[in-house]
Amino acid sequence: MKALNFLAAFVGGAAVGAAFGILFAPERGTDTREKIAEALRKRGIRLNRKEMDTLVDEIAEEIKSGEEA
Repeated sequence: MKALNFLAAFVGGAAVGAAFGILFAPERGTDTREKIAEALRKRGIRLNRKEMDTLVDEIAEEIKSGEEA
């Protein structure tokens, strides 16, 4: 069970790290959103443009609120 918890924490940390890296990269927002959409498609997750915009906005808001705390 400990190995499963460690693996889940590692994967979760990697995902958060990747999200931070993508969101704070010095690229235009549209380019970043396209990269996020492509990464999700490769994992079998399909979102339309509105859903993608909502998801990115939610992630950005969580990151901003975490910085202020």
